[in-house]
Amino acid sequence: MAGNELPDDERRAVPSEPGWRQASTTVSLPEVHATIPVPINGSLWRNLLAFTGPGLMVSVGYMDPGNWATDLAGGARFGYTLLSVILISNFMAIVLQHLALKLGIVTGRDLAQACRDHYSRPTALALWVLCEIAISACDLAEVLGSAIALNLLFGLPLTLGVCLTAADVLIILVLQYRGFRFVEALVATLVLTIGACFGYEMVIAHPDALGMLGGFLPTPKIVTNPQMLYIAIGILGATVMPHNLYLHSSIVQTRQYARDDTGRAMAIKFATIDSTLALLVAFAINAAILVLAASAFHGSGHQEVADIGDAYKLLAPALGIPVASTLFAVALLASGQNSTLTGTLAGQIVMEGFLNIRLKPWLRRLITRLIAIVPAVIVAASFGERGVGSLLILSQVILSLQLSFAVVPLVQFTSERSKMGRFVNATWVKMLAWALAGAIAVLNAWLLVQFISGWLAPSARAG
Repeated sequence: MAGNELPDDERRAVPSEPGWRQASTTVSLPEVHATIPVPINGSLWRNLLAFTGPGLMVSVGYMDPGNWATDLAGGARFGYTLLSVILISNFMAIVLQHLALKLGIVTGRDLAQACRDHYSRPTALALWVLCEIAISACDLAEVLGSAIALNLLFGLPLTLGVCLTAADVLIILVLQYRGFRFVEALVATLVLTIGACFGYEMVIAHPDALGMLGGFLPTPKIVTNPQMLYIAIGILGATVMPHNLYLHSSIVQTRQYARDDTGRAMAIKFATIDSTLALLVAFAINAAILVLAASAFHGSGHQEVADIGDAYKLLAPALGIPVASTLFAVALLASGQNSTLTGTLAGQIVMEGFLNIRLKPWLRRLITRLIAIVPAVIVAASFGERGVGSLLILSQVILSLQLSFAVVPLVQFTSERSKMGRFVNATWVKMLAWALAGAIAVLNAWLLVQFISGWLAPSARAG
């Protein structure tokens, strides 16, 4: 792949670590690598501000249209019960995203590059294929979510709405050449828009406070009820998404921290604060979607509402506020567009990291966007509005099934002293991380067994 490497003036040195089989010759996202200054001897707040941004970009994946589909289905069918799943999934996300940012900061590699450097070529290629499947499933949800929002707000056909989402390729190119901070600012604006819309929706929904508190306590029926388990694993897949681990390990390297132990320690500290706070915002929005569905639809004769279009039509009558449906669609559009922006970046990181391919920025983004748009157009044209909701939930279950193939390498790499040096995971972090990886694998195996055995009811398989 020598012909695809960066020219000398675009290369950045990557220190050779004894635990790696080979050293990468290029850095992750080289056009924005180490371009955001960090103040030397700055105050706590100045340093935190300098590192604020990657966490919000990662949090976008935790409130994308796939989350909407699973949260709506969970709230409408089972009330507040699955709030505990959102809480547990968010805790998993906080831990795993911390490991992802630590890997990027300490080693100078994103997760895709680390897999390519560590594993044999056949293994790395297999992981790349699985990751592309996960990104395609994620992008399918994001693109369809934006298309649904455009249909609800402006009456545009789903197929046309899917095609319009290709414009995000141009948006990223324009903003990224003006500086990565512009991309982060756009993402932050859209996150605030989503939060404001759901903040108002929560005020007018008047949810049952005691029911909400009870919903945060796990119950055995989440595992014993096959239909509930299907939605729960969909929520897990929609919350802890594999492509976010690759994304985060890359974009934390956009900061100009000192590439020594002191600088890395400082970067890990502030990047973890940024990530944790952003994921708490995502948790609040995820919980709000489920609470809104539980308040408006559960127990009111609309328990089977899982389709975003149906939720849009029924929300205003259920709450008695005409603007409720419009705000719902505006938040959905902001969520879909935000997710396609970060999803396109993740696709670039995965392709370049696993394959060591260096393409023109517009070409690689066009390729990653086509990977999502082509199947989305087929789905929209073939199934229309009625089939989209079920496919959104199924896409999140697919994401969950792929999750272990990103989590296991991440936990493995960050637990090896030969790769991480003094920043290797502490013993209790190793135990916790492997326990989370094992729990994810067991839940997914359980779901597959139920599919194979035919234990799931037809309605559950339909989403």
